[in-house]
Amino acid sequence: MTKEGSFLEDEQTIQRAVEWIEENLDKEIQLTDVANFSGYSKYHFHRLFQSVLNMTVDQYIRTRRLAAAAVLLLHSNERIIDIAFHALFNSQEAFSRAFKKAYHLSPGEYRRIMRSIILRKEECFMQEIKGWFLSGSHPQNYRMGIDRQIVHIGKASGFLHSEFVTGADEFATMMQQFKADQFIGKRVKLSCFIKCEEVQQFAGAWMRVDNQIGDVLQFDNMSNRPISGTMDWNFYSLVLDVPANSSVISFGVLLQGKGKLWVNQFHFEEVAETTATTNLELVPKLLDEPVNLSFEE
Repeated sequence: MTKEGSFLEDEQTIQRAVEWIEENLDKEIQLTDVANFSGYSKYHFHRLFQSVLNMTVDQYIRTRRLAAAAVLLLHSNERIIDIAFHALFNSQEAFSRAFKKAYHLSPGEYRRIMRSIILRKEECFMQEIKGWFLSGSHPQNYRMGIDRQIVHIGKASGFLHSEFVTGADEFATMMQQFKADQFIGKRVKLSCFIKCEEVQQFAGAWMRVDNQIGDVLQFDNMSNRPISGTMDWNFYSLVLDVPANSSVISFGVLLQGKGKLWVNQFHFEEVAETTATTNLELVPKLLDEPVNLSFEE
């Protein structure tokens, strides 16, 4: 098996595990349960999960349940003790300690303070997000913004939704660009969590490395492993080299055709040369010599 095959197989294993966890968040889940579902020993799966997601299974489950609790605190009037039990904590006190450690406010303070600060009607229609901009073939037909009801980890997620799309070839991207200087000569992994709903054509994360005159040096948009349909939160990553003549790194999420997607927890990290890249060849490889000169093959 090639290094690239091993890398993609490991990620697909974790994606299946995350999908199973998301489906069972309202139940008691142990590391052994997830490992058994994945077909690995508990110890091997623990190492694999942590190496891919940079957190343990228990940490992932707890942060997801706390995020769901934070949404309920903002958007429902359920009692805190009921939210605590819904998040599978044994007591309100244990829930409050864990919540305050993650959000730096007690559940009651979070409900009171955050509601007064962020829950304004106009935020639902916000187009501008610090650092992000909308691009693509038909950006005017899409809307991006911040969502505080559909959240993976933390307090909010970004969204990209189609609004006036009529053609299957129309697309938009919510993106950023930054100088490549800090990653020159390194192999870089970009990861994020994506959730989508009724995506008819194609959705995915993407990253591109350009030189100073705008030539594409490295590129991946997940076109060989696209996301479509309706999918719950899951983990996706891209790995590219940043050559010596790199100038700009661009990245984001794209949505082609109709649908909705949410994204959260973008993360850049340097990885070892043994980690296979996901770079897509933009031009065919040159042949060693001319072929089929008589047009008979």
